[in-house]
Amino acid sequence: MDLWWALDEKMDLLQRAPLFAGLARKQLGAIAHIADLIDVPAGTALTHEGRHEGYFFVIVSGTVRIEQGGRLINTLGAGDFLGEIALLDGGPRTASATAETACRLLSVTRERFHDLLDTSQSVRAAILEAVGQRMRAIDADAVI
Repeated sequence: MDLWWALDEKMDLLQRAPLFAGLARKQLGAIAHIADLIDVPAGTALTHEGRHEGYFFVIVSGTVRIEQGGRLINTLGAGDFLGEIALLDGGPRTASATAETACRLLSVTRERFHDLLDTSQSVRAAILEAVGQRMRAIDADAVI
């Protein structure tokens, strides 16, 4: 990781993900400490549809192509994120993600994230609250 990359910058990027948006700065800081800054060349596969991969990424720079069933469904850029659900449950990826250009990414692994949840009750509680709020929002939007 580059020494110039400040913890505050990591926290600002992480906070863009709805899962982390409501966390206090101290809790975000704990997550930022386990986030690695990585550089990947164009063409690097970040996720594979159907595989169980527990990585969460925030795109710092570059673009990432998202494909489902071999069809382009989205292109993500700086500030966007992917893998939030896989971070929580390690379930199968719903889409494949490939670096379209050279990318700089913040990466959090499911293993390190769950280790943090096991050791920090305040982070665990904040994450559970965020998940609960998102589930309520989905439920409220559902047509019954």
